Amino acid sequence: MKKHICYFLIILFTLMSLPLRAVALNETPDVISPLETQIVNINNADIESLILLKGIGEKKAQAIIAYRELHGEFNSVDDLLNVKGIGEKMLKQNREKIKL
Repeated sequence: MKKHICYFLIILFTLMSLPLRAVALNETPDVISPLETQIVNINNADIESLILLKGIGEKKAQAIIAYRELHGEFNSVDDLLNVKGIGEKMLKQNREKIKL
């Protein structure tokens, strides 16, 4: 008889926990990856930091640094459009991640 009660309780607790798991599976996590929220200062960022921006690889990062060394600091985010290989699309994707 004790065995039957134990099995019944195990099954009961298992069935009671199923709705809780189903709700948790449908929820989206509130965790945001650090890479998604990283703000990059284009006036002093190194290659590794610039690569964190969407659409920026090593060559474009080097081009940004070379432009900065040749022309001085960027006065606005839109000045990135003067860098070869940087276009409106890339700038639009990253505008909120770029600071001066």
